[in-house]
Amino acid sequence: MGSKFGFRFLPRGTPAHALAIMSIFGSIAVVRAQTEGRAGFAQAFAYLDEIYREGSEARTRMLAQTSGTIYRVELAGGVFAMEQGYDTRVRPGAFESHRKYIDIQCLVVGAELMEVADIAKLPVTEAYDAERDVIIYGDFLDTSVLRISAGEAAVYFPEDGHMPNLRVGADAAFVRKTVVKVPV
Repeated sequence: MGSKFGFRFLPRGTPAHALAIMSIFGSIAVVRAQTEGRAGFAQAFAYLDEIYREGSEARTRMLAQTSGTIYRVELAGGVFAMEQGYDTRVRPGAFESHRKYIDIQCLVVGAELMEVADIAKLPVTEAYDAERDVIIYGDFLDTSVLRISAGEAAVYFPEDGHMPNLRVGADAAFVRKTVVKVPV
């Protein structure tokens, strides 16, 4: 069914997880609502609830992250998280995407910019590495730029080439972030 504006409407009641979508971003509550019903996301949000709960063991561990550290946390159903502390960087001009996992990139402390583009538009510079589950792409300037702050997240699907960890301003800033990997 169409409209006079040329939009195509989906049948009423079509669940969001049945649609082919690209990246999702916003507050944790918004991202949770937009991914409800997708396999593996319940485990991811149970973990994130602990990360954001004051005084929890997970939050204490996350706040102890120092620059350059990565700590892997195994969750249920093949879901895992990579807790990180680092300084944001200047734009390197390289995107990445993944085939086996969906990324939920959540800022716990600080803010960063992330760029995202459809992988169909990106030039591959490093072929798929199955062991690391990553494809590396060259630079592309026609991107969407997201500013993600503490308490917010961006979800990247296999179609989303993404360039995270970018400086918000001219100077580097220390951030603490967890990236939850959910099997496709």
